[in-house]
Amino acid sequence: MDTRFLGIAELAEAPSVAVVVDVMRAFTVAAWVFAQGAEKIVLAESLDEALELKERHPDWVALKDGPPAPGFDMVNSPGLLRSVDLGGRTVVQKTTAGTVGALAVKEASLVLCASFVVAGATARLLRTHGCDSVTFVVTGEDGQADEDLACAQYIARRATAAGADAAGFLRRAGESRAAAELAEGMRQGVHPDDVALCLELDRFPFAMVATLEDSLMILRPCGELPG
Repeated sequence: MDTRFLGIAELAEAPSVAVVVDVMRAFTVAAWVFAQGAEKIVLAESLDEALELKERHPDWVALKDGPPAPGFDMVNSPGLLRSVDLGGRTVVQKTTAGTVGALAVKEASLVLCASFVVAGATARLLRTHGCDSVTFVVTGEDGQADEDLACAQYIARRATAAGADAAGFLRRAGESRAAAELAEGMRQGVHPDDVALCLELDRFPFAMVATLEDSLMILRPCGELPG
């Protein structure tokens, strides 16, 4: 498998297959959203678009990075999502990096959104599709976020070698700047368990596939869902 690891700004053209990685916290949160029963996630271009979608669909659930804000139902924290029942709901998500990265490759033939909690399922899907060339989009810190790069490199290795050891990759993520900022309370809208939840390898058995539907980028789980 030919792999590239690029930041969002380095994407000169839409790749054929893209894996968009945001460990802390967009695509850890997205996985939890599906685990809590949501049907789909709409990846919003902007906070204004998220609010407009919520206004048009009052039954949808809107979440964002940072502190709580008028019009939004939740914040981008896996720890705060664990007790929320989202059965059958549609969630609108807007984050600083993850959703931006997914929208940047929306023309790709296959777009997967990933983090450690769905790493194994994501690697399996890449193997199942027989992907010869994969672009991993490292969304955080202009492509320099080590937690995202570590996760991307782990998924790439696991896609070609099922027995890949995760320990070193998880260690890098745990020692990343994003992990420190979350642990030290430098970001708002954070639960004390967020870092630990973002480092739960293969917590969920499904991958997450994003597709364009009626001009919206829609994320859905692919594979086995928790019972």
